[in-house]
Amino acid sequence: MLKILAAGDCYGYEITKKLQAQGLELAREGSIYPLLARLEKAGFVDSYLVRSREGPNRKYYRLSVAGREQLSDWEREWVEFYRSVNQIIGGGSDGRDANGN
Repeated sequence: MLKILAAGDCYGYEITKKLQAQGLELAREGSIYPLLARLEKAGFVDSYLVRSREGPNRKYYRLSVAGREQLSDWEREWVEFYRSVNQIIGGGSDGRDANGN
């Protein structure tokens, strides 16, 4: 979710749709909003209300400075994890097996 917010401010339902479009079909509004609340409490996201012509105000979320720093840390950790798993699975440093696959 932090990576999605790094691209621009979004409201909860919009985040859900973006996650689903990336293949995370299990992402549902019921799980997104509690996570957004935890991220906000941790200081990784900020929120603000925007008037809507179609109904109630929408709560938008944006990445905070702390959120950008955390995202950078998590991305570095993921790359290290990915490389390690690829080396184990592939048997080599580039993730390829003995046949070059």
